Amino acid sequence: MVVPARVRLLSANRRVVRGVEGLWIYRLLTEVEPEVYGSKLAYVLVAESGSDLLRDLPERRLALLDEAVEVAKALSTANPYRAKMLGRALAAKERELERRAGRPPVEREV
Repeated sequence: MVVPARVRLLSANRRVVRGVEGLWIYRLLTEVEPEVYGSKLAYVLVAESGSDLLRDLPERRLALLDEAVEVAKALSTANPYRAKMLGRALAAKERELERRAGRPPVEREV
């Protein structure tokens, strides 16, 4: 499964593969090389949580954001993308929780 994922990643010819395909690729490759692909997985998870397809699925959005936070936390503190991705994931999760509580999200710079 790793080889087809890498082939799809290379053939995508993009910096980050998004959508369902990106989730599949980065979830699989993060299991093998978490420090290399974990930050991209966290990025795609946060991006997908805001998808129009999940507009009416708050539990699914929150599950993606929980996963993004856990993936980012698992990165080594020496990883140059850890702080940025963890901050982005935590901010998105906080906005989602505020939305659920009926409060307007507080805009924060990440």
